[in-house]
Formats: sequence, structure tokens, C-alpha cells
Amino acid sequence: MDGFSRHIYPKNVIKCSITRYNVASRRIPPIPHTIMTRISTIIFIMAAAVSAILSGCIEDGFTSSPSDLPSFSVDTLKMGTVITEEGTATYRFTVRNRHSKGLNISSITIGGENAGMFRMNVDGMSGQGFSNVEIRAKDSIYIFVEATLPSNGQDIPEEVRASIDFITNGVAQEVVLSAFGQDVTRYKAHIMTEDTDWNAGRPYRITDSLVVAENATLTLRPGTVIYFHDKSSLIVHGTLISHGTPSQPVVLTGDRQGNVVGQISFDLMSNQWEGVTFTPSSKGNTLEGTIIKNTTSGVFLDHSDMSMTNCVLRNSGGNAMNSIHSDLTAVGCEFAEAAKSVLRLEGGQASISHCTLANYYLFSGIRDASLSLAHITPDETEDGTDPSEPLLSATIDNTIIFGNGSTISHGDLTGTQVYLRRCLLKNRGTDDDNFINCVWDSNPLYYTEREKYIFDYRLKENSPAIGAADPSMTLGGPGSTDRYGLPRGAAPDLGAYVYMPPEEESN
Repeated sequence: MDGFSRHIYPKNVIKCSITRYNVASRRIPPIPHTIMTRISTIIFIMAAAVSAILSGCIEDGFTSSPSDLPSFSVDTLKMGTVITEEGTATYRFTVRNRHSKGLNISSITIGGENAGMFRMNVDGMSGQGFSNVEIRAKDSIYIFVEATLPSNGQDIPEEVRASIDFITNGVAQEVVLSAFGQDVTRYKAHIMTEDTDWNAGRPYRITDSLVVAENATLTLRPGTVIYFHDKSSLIVHGTLISHGTPSQPVVLTGDRQGNVVGQISFDLMSNQWEGVTFTPSSKGNTLEGTIIKNTTSGVFLDHSDMSMTNCVLRNSGGNAMNSIHSDLTAVGCEFAEAAKSVLRLEGGQASISHCTLANYYLFSGIRDASLSLAHITPDETEDGTDPSEPLLSATIDNTIIFGNGSTISHGDLTGTQVYLRRCLLKNRGTDDDNFINCVWDSNPLYYTEREKYIFDYRLKENSPAIGAADPSMTLGGPGSTDRYGLPRGAAPDLGAYVYMPPEEESN
């Protein structure tokens, strides 16, 4: 073969030529035809493979059809209720290209008269507007949104709306942005040295701490709401009186709103603020219709006294309620969701009636029994406990103790001054001198579904707790109704809640 050997290949295959060389006037002998054929075949296969790889890396192009548009994971991005003049949490939604070709979104902007209150981040870039945002075929991008809402001068939340506007292939689309701005009355490291009333209307917001000084009384009127910032606390050296009602409960909670992730709302999250501490100088405390939730250490009653009626203590990173050598009366109360115990009694006196103790805590393993008892026998020692302190004396009546984990820290109460009378218990067991006329190994049939993040401790139809309480141990006064205002009646139910038959569906 003289000169370049010529072969015909497909257009997308790299052409190759072989030439003869003279080296020091020595002629290289011709390559046999069979070898040349094999080389050509190998080159053809290699070139075809390279072409396939290169063609796989080339974009299929962008669609310009007005019918090919992005889709969104939400129509309205709901950012919940946020405190005005402060930045919100970050919310996000997904923009998807479900088509076989790429999309070029020519414009993404925040629109509406409130546009300046919102900020966005598109696929890692921050700004108020973007041009020519590309999404590959069958791919998606995230858009993150934050807001800072100005004060509105209102006691109740006021909705603020804007939109994120998209133009793709000449077609306009939008995702609505919705946030409710809540004005608050702010206190930081505040000490109350005189009697004070707080009322419904504009919520109170605490950063650092709220301290009720000795000999001062803080009274919370029906409907009062107090938001506590991260690591803040309420410390009572004096007296706390809280008068919630079925229609206007008093609420003490964290200041984060909306969902932390997926379907899990901040309303379910513990460790948002420290909790409430009643010190030994605190006396005469009364809580009615009061909800205390989302704490790190719950309610801590330290050598003090407390009367509680129709209260809810839930979602604590420690104990929901911890009473140490105190005088505690709780009627119609729910103690629920804690990393440790939902109710811990160490020494002192306790009268618990028509309460529900339930623990389906989400965020860690449950470390202690639902009802934890300490300093109940003479030979029991506790770190930091004065052995001269009187042992625990407690009656627990018409109460449900049922949930994940163990039920009671002391299975054998023989010889103690702790008595459970007509209680529904998760455990298998039999009555004795301390467990009296109890309902053993029975499921109360709550509406709670932990997997769906539903925590509702009212009773379903056919619950063994319905009508099973001992009316002679049902206390009168505010405890004669549950926290929804339903009367306990002559044949009361066990636990905090009165059974209400489900409403019949209308045809």
C-alpha cells in the first residue's frame, strides 16, 4: 500500500490512516491483509464506543413548547405564624422538570406589594430575581424562602402574602407565599417584683428569663399566651396563678412556629426552652386549664406546692413534671411525651386523680418509667437527698398509665405509702395492699397514632376506661369537668378525658 490507506467509516467515527515509513532507507514490509482487516475492525469498534460516550454527554436540548412547563411541590408555601421584626425559619419547595428535554425558566422573581419582606435562594444562589435558570430533563431544583415581617400593630396574627413568579416558554406561573405576622410584647431577663396580671390579646415573648420574685404574684388570665425563646425559662420564687378555661387555655410554649421538617411541627418538638421552676420560697401556686410544652426540663417543683386542674404538660427533653419533696395535687391533667418520666415524684405528698400518663416520645429512647417514684422506702438513698426528709406519700386514683416503655419504676410498693386505686395499667398484675381494684393489662384505646404524629389521649369507642372510674374518688370543684368542659357525671371515665361518642356522619 503506497501513501495513506483509505477506509470509509460512519460520519461519527474517528477516521484513522496508516502509512509506510522509510527508516534509514530501510523499507518496512507491507502489513498482511488479514492483519490490516483486524486493525480496521478494532479501530471501528473503538471509534463507535467513543461516539456513543460523547453522544451520551451531549444535552438533548431545551424544549420551547408552551405546554412544557415546570411543576411545583406546593401551590402555596405556608410559612405559619412568625414573630414580626425577626427572621423566620427557612422554608423550601421543589421545582421539577418532568419532561424529556431541558427547561429554561427565563425569569424567577418575587412579586406582589409585599415582595420586599421575602427572600429566596434558587439552587444555591440568593437574590430577589433570576434569569435563564436551567433544569435538565427529569431533574429538579430547590427554592428556599425566608421572611422578615414588619410590626402590624395587631394583637392577632395578620396574614402577609407575596408570590414567586415564573415565566417559562412565555407562560407565567406562580407559587403563593403566605406568612402570618404576630406582634408580641417582649421581655428580656425580666424580674417581677410586684403583683402583676397578664391578659389575653397580644402574646408575651421571653428571652433569657422571666423571674417572679419572692412575695410577688404573677396572674395569667384566660387566653394568655407566652412564647419562650431558646434556653429561656420561667423561675418562680413567689407565686404563679394561671386561670385557663376550656375555650381560652393559658399556653406556655416555645416561640418556633410551623414545621421543623416534613410533617413534624415545632409544636411536637421538645428542648425549645428550659421550662418552669418553682423554688422552695414559692408557695400558693395554682394552675387551671394551662398548657406547658416543648421544654427541656418540664415543670420542676422543688420543696414547694402546686394545685393543678385540667392542665397539659407534654414534649419535654427530661421529665414532663418533677416534684421533689413538694405538695402536689393534680386533677384531670395530661402528662405526656418525655425523654425521661412524664411524672416523677420524689418524697413529699401527691394526690393524683383522673389523670392520663402517656409516653410516646418521638426523639429518643425513653429512659425512665412513665411514673417514676423516689424516696419511698427507708433504705432508699438518692444522690443529694436528705435522708431526714419524709418519704413519699401518694394516692393515684382513677388514672390511666399506658404508653411506650415501662409503667412504674417500683413494681413492688409493699410497705410504702404509695397507693394506686382504680387505675388502668399497661402491666399484667394483681391487686394487693397498694394496687387496689385496678384494671390490669388493658389498652385504653387512645386516638394517638405515633407514626402519623397524632397525640390525642381522648378515648375511642369501646375503651375499657369508659365508665370504669370510682365516682367516690372523683374530686369536685373544677375537676368535675375535663379540660374540654365535659362533665364527668355519675359514671365517670378513667383518665383525664371524658369520652365523647363520635359524631354520626350525615348522609
